[in-house]
Amino acid sequence: MFALGFCGLFTALAVLIGPKATNPEKLKPFECGSEPIGSPRGRYSVRFYQVAILFLVFDIEAAFMYPWAILYNQLSHDPLTGMVSVFGFAEMLLFVAILVVALAYVWRKKAIGWE
Repeated sequence: MFALGFCGLFTALAVLIGPKATNPEKLKPFECGSEPIGSPRGRYSVRFYQVAILFLVFDIEAAFMYPWAILYNQLSHDPLTGMVSVFGFAEMLLFVAILVVALAYVWRKKAIGWE
């Protein structure tokens, strides 16, 4: 309750006693110093979203390789026998194979590429 009251109090103070100097120049949209071109509500191509989502998917999957690389020594040694095991390598080989199949599918569907 204290945190909500604190936030509400300072928001109300900012609205009530904050500066209110508005002018036409201040109300113009800012586009990195250049004049805006077209409507800000323009539509993007669906391909833009496809490429963005695919980038995120493959980027996150690449991030999953980092913990594997850190734990590779533990994954590639059998704790019971102390012998070297191929489990850690086979595990990542399977993961990369799934990624390659997914990438081949996406590439074949022509979802990654600009025309």
